[in-house]
Amino acid sequence: MTVHARAAIVGTGNRAQQFTEGLARREHIEVAAFCDPNRVRMAHHNRLLAAAGRPQAAVYPPDRFGEMLRAERVDTVVVTTVDALHDGYIVAALRAGCRVVTEKPMTTDAERCHRILDTVGETGGDLSVAFNYRFNPVHELVHRQLREGAVGDVVSVHFEWLLDVRHGADYFRRWHREKANSGGLMVHKAGHHFDLVNWWLGSRPQRVFGLGRLAFYGRENGERTGYRRDYERAHGSPAAADDPFALHLAENEGLRALYLDAEQEDGYHRDRNVFGDGITIEDDMAVLVRYATGATMSYHLTAYSPWEGYRVMFNGTGGRLELEVEESLWQRPQAKVTSARGAVHGDTEMEHAGGARIRVRPLWQPPYDVEIPAFDHTGHGGGDARMLRALFDGETGPAGGAQTATAVDGALALATGLAANTAFARGQAVDIDDVVRLR
Repeated sequence: MTVHARAAIVGTGNRAQQFTEGLARREHIEVAAFCDPNRVRMAHHNRLLAAAGRPQAAVYPPDRFGEMLRAERVDTVVVTTVDALHDGYIVAALRAGCRVVTEKPMTTDAERCHRILDTVGETGGDLSVAFNYRFNPVHELVHRQLREGAVGDVVSVHFEWLLDVRHGADYFRRWHREKANSGGLMVHKAGHHFDLVNWWLGSRPQRVFGLGRLAFYGRENGERTGYRRDYERAHGSPAAADDPFALHLAENEGLRALYLDAEQEDGYHRDRNVFGDGITIEDDMAVLVRYATGATMSYHLTAYSPWEGYRVMFNGTGGRLELEVEESLWQRPQAKVTSARGAVHGDTEMEHAGGARIRVRPLWQPPYDVEIPAFDHTGHGGGDARMLRALFDGETGPAGGAQTATAVDGALALATGLAANTAFARGQAVDIDDVVRLR
């Protein structure tokens, strides 16, 4: 076996597993090191390597990151830490001459974003952002239809994303519930969607207005609706036993290994009460965006829906294109997490999964459906596997090399979310140039 790259994975939580397992399947890459403050989680990832028949990786705490790069001869760094910590590792790795792949969002605020962009400019380094939704075959078909002029010039977009009360609630159980960590759902979750629209339109956002609030989760809302149960975290709490909003870590091998067994190291609780205190992110958000082409978008993110999926409509000078994806038509209360990874969403197909449809409605002609050759709800619609092939095997998809997101793409997606957060606070429209400066 000839190894051409030595990789380090920084941050060994749930999402990092796709990189550990994905790189372990590639004989030309060796996972040389893990970096995380939690030794239990790193041990779990080393077990994943062992299961794939690959050598154990060296383990390092965050304060020895630079030493790790040198000692383990690392040339590729994958960053999957808490979002607000991405920039420190990205910058250090680029300055050390490493290629960097970072999970989305690239970072969480303008200052960190500028630091990353400046470092990419100064070093000429290679930074990719893991926007897997670009690689979903259904999204590729939409991209192709728009590029081929199926609806003419796009004038407006309406985009509605619905997270159900199983998936949506999960952001309110863990570190994402604090905006200082995640940037809120406008950055952590909607950044995916804003990047998709930038890519679909081939344009950049210019001006953003939005309204958002915590309308469903949190103590006050839970007491008002009667959904709140009196506990801090679910594990060991009788009050959480029959709570449909609770996550029971002990019931899933992956969640137990990554979080419950790891609590002794850092005290992190993955199963907090979604109707508890200290939540600083929104769960209901409406946004208006104007793009450089003149197109506008109305966008709404709901994190407490009875069904999960999304609808995107493009109105153009030659007609209209409609995309609808039903990830799950409904969810049962007390449904157990069955994925061996402990993933709540994206790893396995959700219960009561629906389908996907792309319909084009040309002017003066009957509507028609675009054939979707195959649709798979697992692995984010097949996007995860395709993204890994593009990032680590050099494979290009139907959209070519431009399908892989750059630092500038990461900044543009982030800028829309940051502008929306600013608009929530100020109650007025925000220019993108006042948020993130791009060369």
